[in-house]
Amino acid sequence: MNRPSLPRSAWVEVDLAALAQNFRQLRAELPPATRLLFVAKDDAYGLGVGPASRVALEHGADRLAVFTLSEASELRTAGITAPILLLGERLPDELPWVLELGLEPCVGRLEIARQLSELGQQRGRPVPVHLKLNTGMNRFGLPWQQAATWSRELAELSGLEFAGVLSHFAQSDELDKTFARNQLARFEHSLATLRAAGVNPRLVHQCNSGGFLDLQEAHFDVVRVGILAQGIYPSAVCRRISGLTPVMSVKARLVAVQLVAPGDSVGYGMRWRAERPGRIGVLPIGYGDGYPRVRNEGSVLLHGRRVPIVGGVTMDALMVDLTDLPAAEVGDEAVLQGSQGGETIPVQELAALKRSVSYDVLVNWRHRLPRVYVGR
Repeated sequence: MNRPSLPRSAWVEVDLAALAQNFRQLRAELPPATRLLFVAKDDAYGLGVGPASRVALEHGADRLAVFTLSEASELRTAGITAPILLLGERLPDELPWVLELGLEPCVGRLEIARQLSELGQQRGRPVPVHLKLNTGMNRFGLPWQQAATWSRELAELSGLEFAGVLSHFAQSDELDKTFARNQLARFEHSLATLRAAGVNPRLVHQCNSGGFLDLQEAHFDVVRVGILAQGIYPSAVCRRISGLTPVMSVKARLVAVQLVAPGDSVGYGMRWRAERPGRIGVLPIGYGDGYPRVRNEGSVLLHGRRVPIVGGVTMDALMVDLTDLPAAEVGDEAVLQGSQGGETIPVQELAALKRSVSYDVLVNWRHRLPRVYVGR
């Protein structure tokens, strides 16, 4: 039985109009012949893979990438027919599903290339693959140093269609591009070796968001963007693009207000004590939803002002000091990530609280937080 969405007083808000504008802006940065691929893995970095992918394809992207078969299946079930690149590496029991879902898998092991070729021969139609080359990331891919060897074998696999060849930068978003350019040189050497063996991939791609911004010489046929589509830069030193806007906000409503006297403590462990008579507001969101588990650090926005977090963030709630904001009351909307009035709490601020990176914050807003879409 279909049930209506149940209300919750904390949520992730996704501005689809801002996402559309970001894709239009990214598309305008590229030559017409260069394709734009949206990396929609991990539920489109928390945005929701279906809605975000539709916007991407309507406003400049022409293909998608995911990491798991379930992500790909969700897109196909939603009626999305665009090419889907399956990132990572597959094990043999996953290969029939790759064909069933009409995916273009990355292949970085000869064993898997052989098995996919056999499946292509059995069905009478080659399997489109993207050869993954390891140029220094040392995670997935055929080793660039052995290009002559694996190129010769790949050339003999008649059950494969070489839809693409790719590599991945380990450090494209730093000021020092020395290693990135070393990877580019290794990639170009491997590509030349592959072509000399008679393998001519249709699409060549190496750039992630950092490469999109700072390594135009590596754009090739396709560029891949994930976090940049959200209006968030992969580092503080990358080139900026005018017009990109953050897409995701995290909000909650005040659900309780407690009065405290001097000396009263707040939260587990009694880590914060009031020094004066005051008011403590409670927001129904905590580390169980993905907020950093901090004590007496960070702030939220209420009435367009920063309000400090006090005590320890708990699994389901966090507390803020409302003493200097007497107008705040139960039901008021607070912003934990995003903007309100003239103030902003960027995702980078939460990443600093978490001692991590922006990517980690974005993908760890749990799905018990409803996604609310605006700007349709």
